[in-house]
Amino acid sequence: MDYVVTPPALPSLPVLGSTARFPIHRMYCVGRNYEDHAKEMGHSGREAPFFFMKPADAALVAEGGETVSMPYPTLTSNLHHEVELVVAIGKGGSHIKAADAHQHIYGYAVGLDMTRRDLQNEMKKQGRPWCIGKGFDFAAPLGPITPAAQVPGIGSATIALQVNGQDRQRSTIAKLIWNIAETIEQLSTAWALQPGDLIFTGTPEGVGAVVRGDVLLASVDGLQPLRVQLV
Repeated sequence: MDYVVTPPALPSLPVLGSTARFPIHRMYCVGRNYEDHAKEMGHSGREAPFFFMKPADAALVAEGGETVSMPYPTLTSNLHHEVELVVAIGKGGSHIKAADAHQHIYGYAVGLDMTRRDLQNEMKKQGRPWCIGKGFDFAAPLGPITPAAQVPGIGSATIALQVNGQDRQRSTIAKLIWNIAETIEQLSTAWALQPGDLIFTGTPEGVGAVVRGDVLLASVDGLQPLRVQLV
């Protein structure tokens, strides 16, 4: 097939224990899905889940073990880290029941939902979409995918983020307001999920600013850690 411009490369993630890769279709994110994080952002309670998206090519892929460099983004002086468990969808579907959600999960990865907080907050004040705060280049650092069968205890795993060796965020996946299965159920009523979709499930409390030179170590028990340096 001829194209008028060269098609971009398909973003993909490595899979632990395999030479095959996981192609990225869409990246969905759940907002305010840990109670203490909701409170630090000025909200409280178990509100209905809401979602936003990042472009697939915003992924900054760590192939495994190395420190990946992330350019400090333009237009911001208040870049925030948000460590998240990322769910990789291997089987698509719509209106998926929570009880069946596990059948649609291929695996899990550690991700960072990097946020230009000053731009996001300004858009919120104006009642405008805040894609500019969430969907910029390299806004989604990601580690390799671990197949689901290898991490049966993911629902109670510890999730953490260190900056320059000091804890910033630390919680457990069990504290998700909407757990993984419930999130898939809710999300699949709004979009037909496809193989290759990634779901960023939310971040715990402790989000904060980072600057050039900082080294971020994001981890979820049982998964390959993600190390990012801002440059």
